[in-house]
Amino acid sequence: MTTTTATQWAVDPLHSEVQFKVKHLVISTVTGSFKKFQGGVTTQGDDFEGAEIHFSMDVNSIDTNQEGRDAHLKAADFFDAEQYPSITFESTSFTKVKGDLYKLVGNLTMKGVTKEITINAEYGGSAKDNYGNKKIGFEVTGIVNRKAFGLTYNALTEKGGLALGEDIKLIANIQLAQQA
Repeated sequence: MTTTTATQWAVDPLHSEVQFKVKHLVISTVTGSFKKFQGGVTTQGDDFEGAEIHFSMDVNSIDTNQEGRDAHLKAADFFDAEQYPSITFESTSFTKVKGDLYKLVGNLTMKGVTKEITINAEYGGSAKDNYGNKKIGFEVTGIVNRKAFGLTYNALTEKGGLALGEDIKLIANIQLAQQA
């Protein structure tokens, strides 16, 4: 029987980014990001199939390039950062679909509500940095319905349409550093 050792990986925040996009007035898209986040991955050896993944974002680090909008997003109408300062994700499965494409399933907790989500991850490759540290890259994408997590605030336009889209596009470019 062969025993495979667990390998620990940590998110490198200097070489990673977490963004989101939402429709505004149905005619344009607003992009935002979380500036503070952390996470890690546990794999069996160098194989990412079946990896255990955990990730969290600091709600107070939200940035849409508009101070007033950011303050509103942190308020009770949206994320309620005072009561729920973090958005967390814990994987339940990470499976290879084909080639460099993976399906990531897990529990997302936002504003005190936990729901299972399925998102995509594309392996970008591995390399050693200038210090000899092994790095791995993934681009993670998916769509989350904000109303499912209690983010139901919306305003109506003068024609009676909704000002904000319900589906949030997630785009995260994550670089992982192998831990000693």
